[in-house]
Amino acid sequence: MYLEFRHLRTIRAIHEAGGLARAADMLNITQSALSHQVKGLEEQVGMELFQRRSKPMKLSPAGIKLLRLAERILPEVSAVEEEFRAMQSGRSGRMHIAIECHACFDWLFPVLDGFRSAWPEVDVDIRMRLAFDAIEALRREEVDFVISSDPVTLPGVTFTPLFDYEPMFVCASAHPLSANDWIEAEDFAEEIVLHYPVERAKLDIFTQLLTPARVEPRGTRPVELTEVILMLVAAGRGVTVLPDWVLGKYKGNPDYAIRPITEGGLTKRMYAATRDEDVAKPFIAHMMRLARTEPVKLQRA
Repeated sequence: MYLEFRHLRTIRAIHEAGGLARAADMLNITQSALSHQVKGLEEQVGMELFQRRSKPMKLSPAGIKLLRLAERILPEVSAVEEEFRAMQSGRSGRMHIAIECHACFDWLFPVLDGFRSAWPEVDVDIRMRLAFDAIEALRREEVDFVISSDPVTLPGVTFTPLFDYEPMFVCASAHPLSANDWIEAEDFAEEIVLHYPVERAKLDIFTQLLTPARVEPRGTRPVELTEVILMLVAAGRGVTVLPDWVLGKYKGNPDYAIRPITEGGLTKRMYAATRDEDVAKPFIAHMMRLARTEPVKLQRA
């Protein structure tokens, strides 16, 4: 048996109208075409679908089964059609996010609060398990928006600049390095560096300073949470390097000394990676605008 959506719509329309003439008007076809369609469907089923002698027309037991099927399926079809219309108009879609930056949560959650208010029909999710394979997950269409500070050239992927930030050195206020106006690579040689649990190739202090200078710190210690890193720093258990947007609320805190790295300071840029075909989607463009403004607020705090 071969069923089409129009067959289910026909069964439902005749049931609601109680006759072929009114049902044909509802479906915007001729009564003759509707009768032909019903006859062809009954031939497929191998039994009558209506009790034609009754007025209004009533469904046979076989017809009732198809009506129940229509009542289950047609609302779902209508919902999908509406979703497609919303996607075509740019009102709806999916934005699953992967983050290659632990500290980005400080500004990402306020961004998502504003985004959800503006785009309630967009499905938003953060895919934590894909953080270490974010760009490949983007290419596999498992995520749609990647926050990264390490752009690469890949076919089908666009890296859009979001904002610049400055990695800053942080130590306890009683630490000897707190007397320095800025921190050089050699200053790390006797220090325990507290950092997020990612590979060195993803850590600004190594990629921009220590590795090029061939300086190895006395030790390193991975720590999951920013608050715990700073708690350990205040306790004299090590030093750290964090983005400037994280440290805005700690400026003036007597427990910490916050210093630039090198006399001129370090600068890094954050990017949003998306598939080429998604860059122009209205909700993606709005997400990028929000992701440019919220971190700047924290940097200026």
